[in-house]
Amino acid sequence: MAERGRKRKKVRIIPIGGLDKIGQNMTLIECDDQILVVDAGVAFPGNDMLGIDLIIPNFEYLRQNADKVVGVVLTHGHEDHIGALPYFLREFQVPVFGTALTIALVENKMQESTVKKYSLTVVKYGDVVTLGNFKIEFIRTNHSIGDSCALAITTPVGLIFHTGDFKIDYTPIHGAMADLSRFAELGRKDVLAMLSDSTNAERPGYTMSERTVGKTFMDVFERSGENRIIVATFASNVDRVQQIMNAARDHGRKVVVVGRSMINVVNTALDIGYLDIPDDLLIDIGDVNDYPDNEVVIITTGSQGEPLSALARMASGEHRNVTIKPGDKVIFSSKPVPGNEKMVTHVINELMKKGAEVVYENAHVSGHASQEELKLVYSLIKPTYFIPVHGEYKHLQAHKQLIREMGHSEENMFLMTVGDVLELDRVSGEIVDHIEMEDILVDGLGVGDVGNIVLRDRKLLAENGLLIIVLTLKHGTGLIEAGPDIVSRGFVYVRESEMLLEGCRRVVMGVFDACRQRNINDWGSIKMEIRDALREYLWRETKRSPMILPIITEVR
Repeated sequence: MAERGRKRKKVRIIPIGGLDKIGQNMTLIECDDQILVVDAGVAFPGNDMLGIDLIIPNFEYLRQNADKVVGVVLTHGHEDHIGALPYFLREFQVPVFGTALTIALVENKMQESTVKKYSLTVVKYGDVVTLGNFKIEFIRTNHSIGDSCALAITTPVGLIFHTGDFKIDYTPIHGAMADLSRFAELGRKDVLAMLSDSTNAERPGYTMSERTVGKTFMDVFERSGENRIIVATFASNVDRVQQIMNAARDHGRKVVVVGRSMINVVNTALDIGYLDIPDDLLIDIGDVNDYPDNEVVIITTGSQGEPLSALARMASGEHRNVTIKPGDKVIFSSKPVPGNEKMVTHVINELMKKGAEVVYENAHVSGHASQEELKLVYSLIKPTYFIPVHGEYKHLQAHKQLIREMGHSEENMFLMTVGDVLELDRVSGEIVDHIEMEDILVDGLGVGDVGNIVLRDRKLLAENGLLIIVLTLKHGTGLIEAGPDIVSRGFVYVRESEMLLEGCRRVVMGVFDACRQRNINDWGSIKMEIRDALREYLWRETKRSPMILPIITEVR
């Protein structure tokens, strides 16, 4: 019996990404002054994040506790689970573990990064890895990428089960179905907590098997006749690529792979034996025009309408090797990620204008579990505490409601946000703290140097343009030597707005004279008064609010 008053040991769960949004998945499991990291993913910017390439988790808490981090375990190889690893491994020299395809994709990313020293280890289903006081078992699941895992994490306090992204596919393309028997075995061992994928928690029923998409491909290929076929999908969906290859092979077509990320993933999957295709099926992009249209299939990136993707450049007529022709059949084998709908629609419209027939229905199935699968896995695991993860708030809420209806007590379910600190033991659980975790934005080679203020300025420039006012003063006297010169960028066309700009000059001169009369000689104060007066004048005259940038220089 424990001594009276002895403090119970607790385990902490801290999500630093993956909640309230799609992507950026990263979770910390902390116990006995040791931290295990689960996944390290990116999110992609919304339309309001002008110029931003990626969003990565905030590592500040890990920096403050760097000596406690024992390693990283990965559930699968999608960008929203591995994309932040090059940034993470710049700072933390810890081992990374994952299944074969996952590690191959990480290795591919690391080769492109500036990080030269890192440790990646391949594990198999059923392997148990020991990192500090944690023992992690990798368990087979199904998802829209091969080698996906659930994790059974044994801590000094109890067992934590993390589903990763998953669905139950009874007829998977590669490998076997999820190891439900192992789930059931774990459920008989008193699971402390379960973190479960919530992406499809609002969707009733079951998610269809990946093989159903293969039947759609076969049907579309059969009806395509003499036309060329172009299929856009996620580069990381190796099973989907395999099915496109199968359909091409069965219909006597050669395959061209287009898009840097698609080429990288296909080559990686071929190297480790995760794609099964005849040697003569693939042809080079430079040879595509040497074959009749009815003998060609093009697999490309751009299913999300990304402006610089291969498909978007085809749609705009800017691709070097592929020109859309009337009769081309273009298949969108993906569902738009929330926020990308407008970009996808724009690409579809441009393709149709060029005479292409676009198929964007019934050519995709989700990789995430729907309600009946979520209930099945929950009933097998039977956790004491339930924590919905991986999804927007509405998905987490729907998942919580679903499990509540199965009889799980309200006090043992936790709807968390990024930065919450959940402490658990076998007696009770409680969110005890919250760590502020502002997203880290990646713009080119800059990491974290663009924040809300810079984004606000970019948005202002994009919406209202820029007005630059240049004043040159005589050294010693402070009198105007030249100017005010006015430069407009994205605000008004100068040649058609001479009266407005002349009014701006009068306002600037008036402010400058008033400042001299009040003995204001500080350039910062003069700039501020010019900015305020011009803002009021321009709003009155145009109902617009451009960014106003006064510049004062001095000559001798």
